[in-house]
Amino acid sequence: MRIATWNVNSVGARLPRLLDWLSTAGPDVVCLQELKCAAEAFPFDAVGELGYEVAAHGTGRWNGVAVLSKVGLTDVRRGLLDEPGYQADDAEAEATEPRAVAATCGGVRVWSVYVPNGREVGHSHYAYKLRWLDALRATAAEELAEPRPFAVLGDFNIAPTDADVWDIAEFADCTHVTEAERKALTALAETGLSEVYPRPLKYDVPFTYWDYRALCFPKNRGMRIDLVYGNPAFTTAVQDSYVDREARKGKGTSDHAPVVVDLELG
Repeated sequence: MRIATWNVNSVGARLPRLLDWLSTAGPDVVCLQELKCAAEAFPFDAVGELGYEVAAHGTGRWNGVAVLSKVGLTDVRRGLLDEPGYQADDAEAEATEPRAVAATCGGVRVWSVYVPNGREVGHSHYAYKLRWLDALRATAAEELAEPRPFAVLGDFNIAPTDADVWDIAEFADCTHVTEAERKALTALAETGLSEVYPRPLKYDVPFTYWDYRALCFPKNRGMRIDLVYGNPAFTTAVQDSYVDREARKGKGTSDHAPVVVDLELG
């Protein structure tokens, strides 16, 4: 089974690239993030023609996640256990954002997650990010009660180590690399999950995100923030994992590349 995660940065804008990639890479299950569309506006027909069922969770122009599957799609769950909301400066009340969706696909349980960015240290969105990560940890712990292969995949907006950014000096006092964020990843792992690290292909560190500006992709000034965490039943089945840099090349692409995991399931 081939499982992938990809922050597409607007499924509407990237649809031609997404459909081409689905056709050529042939994943059985795909976790998508940053749909930037309401669930009912997802291009179900277009991906359905390629054989995919879809569980989408989105409310409009921001956020949004989905699971696509060719191997069955059951037990869909939208939202984390006791998931916190966020109150924007211009909002009257706190709102829960569409950042997590789960499904069981061919016997494998997957969560597609889009962790809040955090914006800047000390911002209310940063505090929201840490609360959200607490809810993710609690949800993962609940899911781990079942013996099936299980994984959390997505855009975590956290670089696990200093080596996972192109120049740590450029990130002084910034989100994505703070001790509190990394402790949240450690807490997630302590539930019984471990990271599936992509096999480096062209470069020593398999970055997954490159800013559109300043020629960051050609210069490989990237970050590794799209991650896969699995339970032992998942990780022991992994045969290969890599970042598909080809999907980041050219015009009209996302600023993220897909992370692909190949499993050999008994």
